[in-house]
Amino acid sequence: MRLFVFSRHAESVLNHENRVNGDPGRPAPLTERGRQEAALLGLQVRSLPLDVCLHTRFGRTIETARIAMQGRDVAVAEEELFDDVRIGELEGLTIEDYRAWKREHVRADRFPGGESLDEAAHRYAHGFGRLLAAPYECVLVVCHEIPIRYALNAAAGSDELDAPVHGIPNAAPFLFDEDALAAAVAGIERLTSGASGTRSPR
Repeated sequence: MRLFVFSRHAESVLNHENRVNGDPGRPAPLTERGRQEAALLGLQVRSLPLDVCLHTRFGRTIETARIAMQGRDVAVAEEELFDDVRIGELEGLTIEDYRAWKREHVRADRFPGGESLDEAAHRYAHGFGRLLAAPYECVLVVCHEIPIRYALNAAAGSDELDAPVHGIPNAAPFLFDEDALAAAVAGIERLTSGASGTRSPR
């Protein structure tokens, strides 16, 4: 059975500050708690015969992946399709400011200078599809909260990408087999086809 494991990065300083970040060039190292979480993630996946550990372009995912894979002969590589949502001019604002902007817009609206949530969802579906087409039998992807949330809800057949699962804890592994990941791709494409008029809570 092919196995696809997704984990949100461990706690970063921006998590601690409750600030949003969609620019991979902005430094956001892990906190001490985050480094402990990353090490625990490594213990949780230690027995898995990983072909590769993928991370995004963001430093917090790179640091999490390196700590989790420490001492293992597992290739670590970048996959930018799972980057966090590009929020443009909202970069560095508080979570509250970010949510206030979202309450006034729908999923198809682009963040000023960035991308829309629907565009990000399409990007994530492309990333999941690329994983399915790759020769991996067992892979760990260290990414961000939103792609995991979307995958879980879409694979379950939900009519919303943001529900019923919403909050994704740091450095917790979520497992998908091949059928579940294919269902996630199909669900995301179904929910984002055409213009979206729904608001997103996160």
